[in-house]
Amino acid sequence: MQIVVLAGGLVTRVQPDAEQVPASLLMVQGRPLVDWQLDRFAASGARSVVLCVDHLGEQIETHVKRGLDRGLAVGYSYAGAEQVGTGGALRRAFARLEDAFVLTYGDRYLPFDYAAPLQDLRAHPETVATMSVYRNRDQRSQSHVALDGDWVTKYDRGAAEPELDCLDYGAIALRRSALEGIEEGAVWGVEALFRKLARQRRLRAFVAPEHFYEVGSPDGKRDLERYLATHSS
Repeated sequence: MQIVVLAGGLVTRVQPDAEQVPASLLMVQGRPLVDWQLDRFAASGARSVVLCVDHLGEQIETHVKRGLDRGLAVGYSYAGAEQVGTGGALRRAFARLEDAFVLTYGDRYLPFDYAAPLQDLRAHPETVATMSVYRNRDQRSQSHVALDGDWVTKYDRGAAEPELDCLDYGAIALRRSALEGIEEGAVWGVEALFRKLARQRRLRAFVAPEHFYEVGSPDGKRDLERYLATHSS
């Protein structure tokens, strides 16, 4: 299993010097977040990881190389000088991608088996993606995903509609073919791909049993630290 991480984001709401610290290196329960993520990836059976990084990616690469002992082959795809958005960053990594992989976010920790959406995708050759979702019903934040059975039918951040009762959990199994035809260097967000696949009914849904954690806010970081304090050895 290959996991691809969109790891170019910063955490400006969490600490004053976040302009110089990528989210992946934010200290959580005494360790950088990326260490916790890599542990989860390895526990889920991953053997290959690609980190899509931005201008502070050298800091992440230096740290990971210094402490990597999980049996993971970790590679890096740098965004370069131009800002191309999350989708553009993923497209830039195209040559490194396996035929099917799991996409996740660099500011998120999932108490989850990352192999689950990939297994679902491989069992359904008629589609190109399986998105892990959480049935939120606006309890944690405004929901933005609508389901019809096993399919995502709408992905719309910012809309307030009754059928939008789930969240993008943060583990999306994708076939590399979903990125074919997208021009290298184009500026776009990965959400645009999800919206398109939902409209085409080519995006399956896998419902995650437990909510995710993200470190983009002080409250989110505290929640993750409380979870790790009671669930890590």
